[in-house]
Amino acid sequence: MIIERLRKKYHKNIFEQLLSVDDSDVPSNADKSSKISVALAKGIVEQIALNTNNIKRSGQTSGKSFENLTASFLEETFKELRHLRGGEFDFFIGRSIDSFEQYEHLALLEKTLLTNRELRATLGDYIIKPDIVIGRRPVADSEINKNKTIISGDQNATLTPLRKANTEKLTLHASISCKWTIRSDRSQNARTEGLNLIRNRKGQTPHIVIVTAEPYPQRIASIALGTGDIDCVYHFALRELIKASEKLNNEAITDIIETLVVGKRLRDISDLPFDLAI
Repeated sequence: MIIERLRKKYHKNIFEQLLSVDDSDVPSNADKSSKISVALAKGIVEQIALNTNNIKRSGQTSGKSFENLTASFLEETFKELRHLRGGEFDFFIGRSIDSFEQYEHLALLEKTLLTNRELRATLGDYIIKPDIVIGRRPVADSEINKNKTIISGDQNATLTPLRKANTEKLTLHASISCKWTIRSDRSQNARTEGLNLIRNRKGQTPHIVIVTAEPYPQRIASIALGTGDIDCVYHFALRELIKASEKLNNEAITDIIETLVVGKRLRDISDLPFDLAI
């Protein structure tokens, strides 16, 4: 199966370029101070059964690598679903949201805030740069009329951003925050970004999701539980995490994972390209 093959390729790239195991046999995405975190991370590594690298990376470097590898996986898998979701899509890393149609007005607001320190201190920053963004290109009338004449001239549908005749800007289709681990309150920034995307848009709301490799369920729950600011959290190896948790024979751990999955707050990375096609 194509998706399974690409999922394995994703894991292979992560093991070769990002995930490492130290001399104490502790994977780099585990919290050394937590026996449960270490056990779950080791369980995931054992199931994927690939060689890991021995390069110790800083938190910032790990985060950037995770972004790049996740973006590559999503772009490759999403292309396989073109028959389910029409249109042309572009993938970017760290691109400002004001370059997209729903948020272009924020560029003017940002310019105003730069000249007024008091106002800036009150309102804060509006323009964010999500880790990964997906934009949909506007469509030429020739493509719209490919099978039959649907629109002609400039009297109808003159404001919709879907028509290239109206705008050259891409529509923000998805905002994806990548969290290699969840170890501090900074991880909650993803939810704050989600609220900004919802409140400050002029137009449709993009998909707003988080991808993580965090093995400890309670920490995943800290960003996954609740609704309104993000669509869902996606784990880079959810089925392996579930099996690893079952071996622990820890009811609290299995319960929180079941709560997240059944409650539609946690899914596997293989689910994400399909959800983006909705």
